[in-house]
Amino acid sequence: MTGKIFLKLIAGVFCLLLLALVTVDYFATNVAKDNYIQNLTGQLADKGRMLALTFAVPETPGAGQVRHMARAAGGRITVVRADGKVLVDSEADAAGMENHRTRPEIMQAFRGGVGSDIRQSATIGVSFLYVAVPVADGRSAIRIAFPLAEINRQVSQIRGKILVSTTLAFLPAILIAAVVARNISRRFATIMSHAGELARGNFRARLAETDSSEFGQLSQTLNETAGNLEQTVAQLQHEHAESEKLERVRKDFVINVSHELRTPLASIQGYTETLIDGAIADPNYNMRFLGIIRHNAERLARLTEDLLTLSRVEQKRQKFEFDIHFANALIHDAFEMMRPIAEKNRIELVEERAPEDAVVCCDSEAVSQILSNLMENAIKYTPEGGRISVGAQAQGQMVEFFVRDTGVGIPDEDLPRLFERFYRVDKARSRELGGTGLGLSIVKHLVAAHNGTTRVESRVHEGSTFAFTLPVNQATLGDDTLNPEFTAP
Repeated sequence: MTGKIFLKLIAGVFCLLLLALVTVDYFATNVAKDNYIQNLTGQLADKGRMLALTFAVPETPGAGQVRHMARAAGGRITVVRADGKVLVDSEADAAGMENHRTRPEIMQAFRGGVGSDIRQSATIGVSFLYVAVPVADGRSAIRIAFPLAEINRQVSQIRGKILVSTTLAFLPAILIAAVVARNISRRFATIMSHAGELARGNFRARLAETDSSEFGQLSQTLNETAGNLEQTVAQLQHEHAESEKLERVRKDFVINVSHELRTPLASIQGYTETLIDGAIADPNYNMRFLGIIRHNAERLARLTEDLLTLSRVEQKRQKFEFDIHFANALIHDAFEMMRPIAEKNRIELVEERAPEDAVVCCDSEAVSQILSNLMENAIKYTPEGGRISVGAQAQGQMVEFFVRDTGVGIPDEDLPRLFERFYRVDKARSRELGGTGLGLSIVKHLVAAHNGTTRVESRVHEGSTFAFTLPVNQATLGDDTLNPEFTAP
């Protein structure tokens, strides 16, 4: 195990150094090439100015003399007249060469400066660095061409030296990395071995190295975790032994509505028969059984009411009375209604007010039910000491309301199905808290009846944000909503 970790760390360091080497090579090569070309351009310009003194005489030197000058200058020489005609060239017949008036370096030279360009020669098909300077009489210009292949060869030599130097500079870094990786891999292997012991249920295992380094602090934390797990497991074993004596009084709901209804009905029927058979006279059981019957009846009533509400909305039989309401008034009403429940659960409930002039066109009872459902869900899944915020913010022709909590959060794979009927992320916990699995589905349909949209954002162990939008006026809501007997779409 230590060897594998060591090899992975060394491979990672090697990849980083290789990436650094490639980066240095790329940028250093470009810088070296640019500097070399810049220096060479200056040298060729100086040579051109010296040669220009020779060409300033009334008669232009012949081709043989120009070839001799080209060998001395180390490049190809071309003399061009002001109208672009080539007067003489050291490597080609001037009479057969095309007009050079549009060549970039020639144009710059006749403007009185030093012209330069890199391209392939149309005459001999070889890439050159061209540098041109004007002759003193102003009627011609002299151009020196240096082969680009020679430039690339010089740059390649410089590049090779840089690579060798950089590689040698990296060697100490590799050695230091190997030593560090060896130490880290050893500590990692020890910690992984300890984690394996914990995974196998050996919560008495402890790590010996608990120094002040990060690994030492991690070892200390793992030791504390192991101690806590040991205590927790012992407590759970004790509670499990006690819980085996208790009768399980209800079962998990199933996804479809028939099973959702059957479970509380079966529970009510069973305990009622037990009481009729004589348990009603037993003070040890009668009140407990009656409490169970009442609890399941309340569950059944909530489920029935939610089913009726959802059915009315889905079948377009829900009556809405749309009117203009202040967003803050809707938020405050829901806030005051849910505050006692939040305080009972020791959860901080915060009201984040929208702009004072923010209004929405809606059915206030429907919005109250939407906010109540979302806030009730947030309270159920937020632990003691948590925080729930309810508020709104303007978004053009819509106002977005939100309920944000610091609860257990929702896994990403469950988010797309949250608003489906009877869909629960944690079925056991949802039923234990009394949920019907219809609250979010009702929210979605009521918001849709207002031409709004719903969305949810969540991170596991960090909390969730449920939001929905409502229109600010009747025009955004739609013409059908002007009728107080409007039914949901």
